[in-house]
Amino acid sequence: MNRFFVVLIIMCSSVFTDNLSAQIAQNSSTMKFTGRIQNLGLVEMQGEEVETNLLVRRARLKFEGVAINPKFQYKVELGLTNRDHGSPIPQTKNSARIILDAVVKYEIAGNTHLWFGQTKLPGNRERVISSAKLQFVDRSLLNSNYNIDRDMGVQLHQKFNIGNMKAKAIVSISQGEGRNITTGNDGGFDYTGRVELLPLGSFTSKGDYFGSDIKREEKPKLSLGLSYDYNDNASRARGNTGSFLSQTRTLSTIFADMMFNYKGFSVMSEYAIKSSDGSSVFIDETNGLEYNFITGSALNIQAGYLFPSDWELAARFTSVTPELVEPEYIQAQNDVSMYTLGISKYIDGHNLKVQSDFSIIIEEGMEESYLARLQFELSFN
Repeated sequence: MNRFFVVLIIMCSSVFTDNLSAQIAQNSSTMKFTGRIQNLGLVEMQGEEVETNLLVRRARLKFEGVAINPKFQYKVELGLTNRDHGSPIPQTKNSARIILDAVVKYEIAGNTHLWFGQTKLPGNRERVISSAKLQFVDRSLLNSNYNIDRDMGVQLHQKFNIGNMKAKAIVSISQGEGRNITTGNDGGFDYTGRVELLPLGSFTSKGDYFGSDIKREEKPKLSLGLSYDYNDNASRARGNTGSFLSQTRTLSTIFADMMFNYKGFSVMSEYAIKSSDGSSVFIDETNGLEYNFITGSALNIQAGYLFPSDWELAARFTSVTPELVEPEYIQAQNDVSMYTLGISKYIDGHNLKVQSDFSIIIEEGMEESYLARLQFELSFN
């Protein structure tokens, strides 16, 4: 597979250089700048323990546009909060990981685009939806456990028709260790493919990639998606994210998802299953401690209705079932179910909104816990 990666890079480079000289004279560079802020307050309760927190959940700056000529587009997104940076690690030279996206997009043909750089992989729909355009305060437990996040590599995007049905396909080859890695590739490469079918036609303004039916589709719209990710010799607990571990495992992940919108009513569901080529639990020979790769399955279903007053009522159910590890048939984590009710007020769509939700979290072997959140979102350009 590593040889295939090298061949693909050479082929992409050939296409790029053959067209560059013919396009360079048509200089029409542009830049669009946007920023956004999410301020969050939350209360967590379990038994008699109550924890409160007020924080800037996200603060982002995004730059995108055309460079040199219309066939070359770019996107740079920076994360400014501590939660965006994450904890400094040796693999990033102990530096803050401020860069979220840094990707160049080249139009090979009208419906075919080549992407090179760091950006989101074509994994589960909920992860690819921007955190600025979510139906709830934040993404589900399915996403936090099994998503494949961002990585550095090459992606090929293709739109096409199957009869009268619109379809999309994406293939990606990336480093496999997530964003902002500077010390080289500890494991193998990551290979991802995704196919989407839109049997009822395209959504208005790419509405299949934001939460809630903000556009109030006049006709029913449906998108069906299927992704497969193969992370060869992954060195991190979740493949592209999580702690770096002393052993590697090849992780395979399948995502199946759908989005349906019609006259303010929306439904999104996802299923994920992640497995490894060996036991996901191991004992580190150096310190004798037990570590594990995050494997298992999860289901997420959410639905909402946007009233004419731009208030929305939505509900979500998420179930996470970690993998049973042989031969002891133990679980590295507990089964978790989460029930969430959300109420949102869209003042200017997703650009200016107030969202709140309340969740009941049931974890196997633990006392029920409760989570209440209130978030203010402002996007500007």
